[in-house]
Amino acid sequence: MAVSPAAHSAASDFPGSGSSLRERLRAVPAFGDLDDTDLDELAAAASEFEAPAGRTLIERGAPGSGLFVLEQGEVVVEAPEGTRTLNPGDVFGERALVGGDVRTARVRAQTAVRCVAIARSAVEQVLGRNKHLADRLGGPR
Repeated sequence: MAVSPAAHSAASDFPGSGSSLRERLRAVPAFGDLDDTDLDELAAAASEFEAPAGRTLIERGAPGSGLFVLEQGEVVVEAPEGTRTLNPGDVFGERALVGGDVRTARVRAQTAVRCVAIARSAVEQVLGRNKHLADRLGGPR
């Protein structure tokens, strides 16, 4: 079963923890050129959570309820096209938002992780105003 994101304090021990969530999202390459309004919308729909090594974060075939930004640790993506490791700053769970409704891969924490989960509704609103974002996230919109 996939982890249910629980709210987490904005204070943390990863680089940039003193920064606002908006500024942390701006540092993510996929979101770097979004304006403050779009970043604030994403931040308002976000929750932070931590998960231990081995925890499944996304289960293949589950509905896509949002996307995740990895802030600390490593996750392993087990997709039909192969397995890959993601690192801080990477986004995952986006395919179900830009290319369909269900998850196409299983994602599990390789190490203890800290992530930001952003709700589907906010991502879809921002995608509607920023068509280029879909390309950066991996699909047409």
